Amino acid sequence: MSVAASWDHIATFLAVMREGSLSGAARAQGVTQPTVRRQIEDLERDLGTTLFARTPNGLIPTPAARVMLPYADSMRSSAEALARAARSEAERPTGTVRVTCSEIVAVEVIPPILCPLVADHPALSLEIAATDRNEDILRREADVAVRMVRPVQSALVARFVGDIKVGLFAHRDCFQGRAVPTGLDEFGTGHLVIGGDRQDLIGPALVEAGIMPSAFRVAIGSENSLVQLAALRAGVGIGVCQIGIAARDPNLVAVLPALTRSLPIWIVTHEDIRNQPRVRVVFDRLVEGLSAYVGSQDATAEKRFRSMETEPE
Repeated sequence: MSVAASWDHIATFLAVMREGSLSGAARAQGVTQPTVRRQIEDLERDLGTTLFARTPNGLIPTPAARVMLPYADSMRSSAEALARAARSEAERPTGTVRVTCSEIVAVEVIPPILCPLVADHPALSLEIAATDRNEDILRREADVAVRMVRPVQSALVARFVGDIKVGLFAHRDCFQGRAVPTGLDEFGTGHLVIGGDRQDLIGPALVEAGIMPSAFRVAIGSENSLVQLAALRAGVGIGVCQIGIAARDPNLVAVLPALTRSLPIWIVTHEDIRNQPRVRVVFDRLVEGLSAYVGSQDATAEKRFRSMETEPE
């Protein structure tokens, strides 16, 4: 007997043993009754024995069939295990995924979210494109993007994960011997500000949103958000920071904590590659991790803001 050629017959034999009739086995297998009868007859011929006795009450398994049953069950289990292994290998994340996001998110937020993927999936590699320029997903400059604006192209798949809030902060040493500002109009009384340079696109938006004053002295200006964060941590002056990032540093004091701005976060990929295992696992992990980051920032920040408001000046 050729086992490879007869596996369908073995499966039909198991169905007849389980259902107790040709018609029942046919329904279970999704084939016709004549097909089941022919396969059982072929199997009996290959084995050189009778497997079922035909009686007016239906099919009765012969002793040969009962002896054969556990071995047939073992073949079924092995076949199912083989199929699972094949599916698992086909679905295993393999290859390189390029993720693009802003510099501040790439350095301060993304690493603890994505780095565990490398350990979980040894065949997966990550490229992190840290840039404040939107790399073009449609042109396949990146596989997955973390965006702060909703994409409008129909070929892109986007998932909204929540809002990142930003506010004004400064190192507590900036206020030794000086009161923390209680209004934007007080920024002109000697308080230094960390802002953008001549290419600044965010500053005007913050002024329009009422988070920054319209006139202030910029102590350090840079279009690079990481430079601004470093200056903020170094105690240069007052600057804008994500609340979730600032909450990690006990030396950063909230300035005018009632003034915040929300930045929507979207995870984006191209519809053509969304279901590729390597892309799917990164996309889903970003959704999960950034949702948790957004969800945790408010509670942490609110607690810190309350404590800051009660601290002596």
